[in-house]
Amino acid sequence: MQKSLKYNRNRGIDWQDAPDVKKRVGVLLDKLDNVGFNKVRIFCFRSTSARTRAIARIWGFSKIWQLALRQKPAYVIEVISEKFDYLPEKDKDSVLLHEIAHIPNNFSGALVPHIRRGKRNFYNRVKRLVAYTKVKRLISLNNR
Repeated sequence: MQKSLKYNRNRGIDWQDAPDVKKRVGVLLDKLDNVGFNKVRIFCFRSTSARTRAIARIWGFSKIWQLALRQKPAYVIEVISEKFDYLPEKDKDSVLLHEIAHIPNNFSGALVPHIRRGKRNFYNRVKRLVAYTKVKRLISLNNR
């Protein structure tokens, strides 16, 4: 059973830079060496007081905003502190890999939706990423 979270209706969501999450995302992306994502354009934040069932979420920088602001594509991974921080490390990695799976291969600023069937099945993509990082972790442990 989840413990209830207190929420102050007068106070909004607080966002803070999350360098620890950014570092972990960088390590995971390094393990996914076939993915050519621009790690510099992936930003990570930790939020508190968010009223959501999500553990983490990803925000894309859509094409219209890129054109209007004359910026390159970017993504923000937001972790919900009250839920994410208490997870074991392997579950944190799985959550981050789930969010990374929302980034399309062309790194356009768009987001990949949760498609359940066919060759573009999102959940199969997440499973492949998790399995691939586990294999890479085992290989690096054996080479020490």
